[in-house]
Amino acid sequence: MPTPSRHDRILALLERSGELSVEALAEHLGMSRETVRRDLTRLDAAGRLRRFHGGARALAVLPPVAEQEWPFAQRVAQNAAAKKLIAAAATRLFRPEDSIFIDTGSTTIAFAEALVAVPALVTITNAPRIAATLASNHSHKVFLIGGAYGADAGESLGPLALEQIGKFRARHAVLTIGAIDPTCVMDFDLQEAEIAKAMIERADQVTVLADHSKFDRRAVFEVAGLGRIDTLVTDRQPSDAMVKAIASAGIELIIAGS
Repeated sequence: MPTPSRHDRILALLERSGELSVEALAEHLGMSRETVRRDLTRLDAAGRLRRFHGGARALAVLPPVAEQEWPFAQRVAQNAAAKKLIAAAATRLFRPEDSIFIDTGSTTIAFAEALVAVPALVTITNAPRIAATLASNHSHKVFLIGGAYGADAGESLGPLALEQIGKFRARHAVLTIGAIDPTCVMDFDLQEAEIAKAMIERADQVTVLADHSKFDRRAVFEVAGLGRIDTLVTDRQPSDAMVKAIASAGIELIIAGS
């Protein structure tokens, strides 16, 4: 079957069903799962559907509230090129002498690697990996938040971490998220959401880093309404509904690489 015809059939099937697994699409099309995965990757890159692990959904379908996300090591590898683009674009927002909260996430790890080149920053983070990365520039002043250790993402969490965040006041908070819809940004983990909220409360400006897979999704724990976000850096143009909501909230939208 020619590639354009397969793509049209995939989109038609998703329009009828909302979302389908790779296995179901392969059965409907009479194609191998590997071919379907390649087609989904191309269609997602073209902005014609939303791919997720194991399948895809039509753009118009809002997924149900999710209970969890993939393990951190797997998230680091997902959309790695997009995260590097986002990190490079976000780094240009900051200047020497800025003070920045940075939470733990696969995108903020990429951000920290890019941020090393900016001299004389004051950074506060709950991620040992981010702290070590930034400390490699000896002009940086780095504060590592302590607390209960979350082994999956390698981060400090819990009441001790929240108490320590309350001792700082920063010009910026740079955060990753689990999901964003037209009303708010969200996370899948309660303790991580609490860390992000605490940083937001102690920062003057909030920048969210989110690759395209986070849009038009929902997670269990709300972090902040869109109105609390000042800048949003992503790798692709969001859906029309999201662009309208972002503009209405007064958020500066930066598309990395555009």
